Amino acid sequence: MQSLLRIIGDISDWIWGIPMLVILVGGGIFLTIKLGFFQFTHFGYIMKQTFGKMFSKKTEGEGTITPFQAVTSALASTIGAANIVGVAVAIAMGGPGAIFWMWVTALVGSASKFSEVVLGIKYREVNKEGHYVGGPMYYIEKGLGWKFLSTLFALFLMLEIVPSTMVQSNSVVGSAKTLGIPPVVSGIILMIIVGLVVVGGIKRIGSVTEYFVPFMALFNIIGSLIVIFFNIEALPEAIASIFKYAFIPAAPIGGFAGATIASAARNGIARGVYSNEAGMGTAPIAHSAATIDHPVRQGFWGIFEVVFDTIIGCTITALVVLTSGLWKTIEASEAASIPAAAFSNVLGYVGSIIVTLSLLMFATATIITIIYYGEKQAEYLFGLKFSRFMRYVYLASIFIGAIGGLKVLWQFLDILLAMIVIPNMICVVLLSNEVKELLQDFFSNKELVNK
Repeated sequence: MQSLLRIIGDISDWIWGIPMLVILVGGGIFLTIKLGFFQFTHFGYIMKQTFGKMFSKKTEGEGTITPFQAVTSALASTIGAANIVGVAVAIAMGGPGAIFWMWVTALVGSASKFSEVVLGIKYREVNKEGHYVGGPMYYIEKGLGWKFLSTLFALFLMLEIVPSTMVQSNSVVGSAKTLGIPPVVSGIILMIIVGLVVVGGIKRIGSVTEYFVPFMALFNIIGSLIVIFFNIEALPEAIASIFKYAFIPAAPIGGFAGATIASAARNGIARGVYSNEAGMGTAPIAHSAATIDHPVRQGFWGIFEVVFDTIIGCTITALVVLTSGLWKTIEASEAASIPAAAFSNVLGYVGSIIVTLSLLMFATATIITIIYYGEKQAEYLFGLKFSRFMRYVYLASIFIGAIGGLKVLWQFLDILLAMIVIPNMICVVLLSNEVKELLQDFFSNKELVNK
């Protein structure tokens, strides 16, 4: 068994090394060029349409939930441990320059997420409950006629949600244990809370996430800004180091072993991809339920996600880590502890509680959304009744993961994830002409543009 697990681990490490980075980053670069660098040339307009209309209740077009509920549902999946722990690990392994490459990946990857969302809206359908459903499984089948590949995508994602839910549940339990809550108790409570939300479908998920996601994000951001303020004298050097060490090697300092330019780029790119999920095919499943008048308008929210998650969220965590100076003294193997230590240095025990509660909320929100993703795959493959069955399988996996059961399944998580990323990115690239046509159609219509 150990030999098998080692082989699985080696395969996973290889896939999520250069091959996956080439597919995701290379695909993002291709789409950026194909779409005329529009995420840069129209950045101000895109932010006006998203940040500027964040809390607007006015919607036009057809759909099941509001555009903002769709984006908060998707953000519930992307805002997670990668925004806190992942950033610290990237700096510990690649130095401050890793953050620069994380930014580059986010800006390029925003074209991928935009394209996914646009295609999700274009090829969505209305199910038997009268709700809009969509995602890669629909645009792979209807856009390219590849039913076999769309079936594989849905099957792999449906299966991937089981170990993913277990891992997330286990991280919630780990955070809850620091507050003195036993794993069995926190597992049961989490299962009940998630169950009450997901049983209401995308409408209830959207209603919950539109308040919960902004709250949990602001909770973490405000705490982070307080820590940065107390270390404000180190802020100029921290910002300068991000740009400096993106292009020159970072020398060893204390517990920091040093990093090459290649290491900074590799770790920054990898953590950026994991953080915002651009190209992974999950976000369009949530966005496809949005009430919207044109696919491109909802696509703007995909870019908003990347900006909010990586450019803002990950950068703030990076500045907490860099201004604290702890990345220089704590060994790379203990990098996950840096954010909590940085908060504790400034706020004492309260700081540890803030990080713990942030991780707990992030993981809980992620579970809620990914269960919905899994249900939609089951519905696509076998119908509504089977999707209900899978809902309870996922809820059961929350408790199993909480008590550390079936850990052998966790080893397959990254491989299953790769099996959905690869076909999704290939198909998004192949359908890029349709995305470009829709983009041109939107900006050629002054009535749409001026709304």
